[in-house]
Amino acid sequence: MGSNDSEGQRRPVIGLPTYSERTRFGVWDVDSAVLPRSYVDMTVRAGGIPVLLPPTGAASAEVIDRLDGLVLTGGADLEPARYGAEPHAATRTRADRDEFEFTLFELARSVDLPVLAVCRGLQLVNVALGGTLLQHLPDVVGHTGHAVTPGTFGVTTVRTLPDSRVAAIAGPEVKAHCHHHQAIDALAPELTATAHAADGTIEAVETRTGPFLVGVQWHPEENAIDDRLMRALVEQAVEYGRERNR
Repeated sequence: MGSNDSEGQRRPVIGLPTYSERTRFGVWDVDSAVLPRSYVDMTVRAGGIPVLLPPTGAASAEVIDRLDGLVLTGGADLEPARYGAEPHAATRTRADRDEFEFTLFELARSVDLPVLAVCRGLQLVNVALGGTLLQHLPDVVGHTGHAVTPGTFGVTTVRTLPDSRVAAIAGPEVKAHCHHHQAIDALAPELTATAHAADGTIEAVETRTGPFLVGVQWHPEENAIDDRLMRALVEQAVEYGRERNR
């Protein structure tokens, strides 16, 4: 999979799940597969080939066979029934994305595909591996500092755990672009919390062994001058592709 750049370096194919949304552009008002352009740009800057993956029911192994890496993108809340909870009044779900992305992650894990999970993606990973979520973070921490203004990313200072993978990639402190009203409650047994906000909210997770799996509650795609997390995924994706094609 992938292609070669001008220096012969193989560029890995990175899957990016999308929404299916009614969208207006030009003279059109039509159903579309959409994702913020910042994800695409981040992938290109980091040396990957972005491929948009619209929700089309359960994911198939043929999709995973064509990827070298996967970004579980941000978006709507997960269906609370998936972690044994009743919906909060503030919870807004998208069943089509849930069906597609939970099966996509399961397939990715089955073949050791490198995964970077962003915001909703981190929450999906935690739930898929047996964890639970706080459905409305302001009810717990008493403020809205993780999503101050709807549609605008705020900046939250996040401290990473020394000797963790995310600390090796992003350093001891991150000025994180955040926009989330949910967060991890019970952490899945396979995961380690490796970054926190000042109020104790888990802001990053990872696995200590096995294939690359890093999740961040913030949005690295919104910081156009810091692609370190995406570059780390692309590096892993290159190695994954080499091993698969031997």
